[in-house]
Amino acid sequence: MFPESFGSKPKGARLERVLSSSHWRDGRFQNTVPVAKPLEDGKAFQLANAFLFGREQRTPPRPLPVLDPRAAWMQNAPSGLRITWLGHSTCLLEMDGLRVLTDPVWGGRASPFSWAGPARFHEVPVSISDLPPLDAVVLSHDHYDHLCWPTWRELAALNVPIVTSLGVGAHLEAWGVRPDRITELDWWEAAEFAGGTLQITAAPARHFSGRTGQSNQTFWSSWAIDSGKHKVFFSGDTGITDEFEEIGRRLGPFDVTLMEVGAFHTTWSSIHLGPDNAMRAHTMLRGKHLLPVHWGTFNLALHAWDDPAETLLAKAPGIGVSLLTPRVGQVFEPSLAEGPEAWWRNL
Repeated sequence: MFPESFGSKPKGARLERVLSSSHWRDGRFQNTVPVAKPLEDGKAFQLANAFLFGREQRTPPRPLPVLDPRAAWMQNAPSGLRITWLGHSTCLLEMDGLRVLTDPVWGGRASPFSWAGPARFHEVPVSISDLPPLDAVVLSHDHYDHLCWPTWRELAALNVPIVTSLGVGAHLEAWGVRPDRITELDWWEAAEFAGGTLQITAAPARHFSGRTGQSNQTFWSSWAIDSGKHKVFFSGDTGITDEFEEIGRRLGPFDVTLMEVGAFHTTWSSIHLGPDNAMRAHTMLRGKHLLPVHWGTFNLALHAWDDPAETLLAKAPGIGVSLLTPRVGQVFEPSLAEGPEAWWRNL
């Protein structure tokens, strides 16, 4: 008997949609451009050596400070676009009176178990019960640091609309989410929420999926979120791909890009961006401001925990990228932000 946190596989009508996707071939979902296999060509030794003998400080010297966003959420946002980074890839987007939550993770570990796996560097800034009313939740794919079982056991009771990649709804339904609340999309498909005022489009990404024993049986996506007045891009997890150019042409330009920058390494550069490729992708997407996500919450890689932020801070000005570096729990309006702040250096 597998633990409930492993999730479930698509079946019935959900499986039929999976099988009908043009990205489903040879019994699994496929990327447009195949990803590198990280353990080929002697890379297994390189990884093992880095893991065992690397001297990077992979966790902060003390828990990260967090801000309580609740009072700020009660205030109006003059610009119409306001964002709260809640840690890792979880952001609350406030877009012209609409609220969208991305990849919600409130669990203490990025793991199917409560007693093992990467633990949080910081407390969650606010409880799920204290979130303002949501118009939609965007769920990029089903890896444990994005699809969190204890989080969804609690979110299921809110009956909020969820938009996700093909097949991922099987996990949610198994955990008590009503099927009529779940919308699954293939790349370039769009769905409308909040009476048609909010459009969310699934877009290409270069990654993979799977919880225990379920490799690539569900899909992965990046996302374009459009309120009519503002557009935000959410990368989910992805490596660099020329498809970002097409996303920028078809769905951009974007006021803000939420780009994953952590958990990168040369041996898996085709499935994670890292800071350099995040800036490159941001430009391809025609983004105005870049908000780095997927860092600062879990130890998921071999680099120093703050390396992504330091790299961005050093390189972004020289290539004309407008960088945003909010604290965890900070509520801010990108158009009013004064510039990046290296807050992590004060730990």
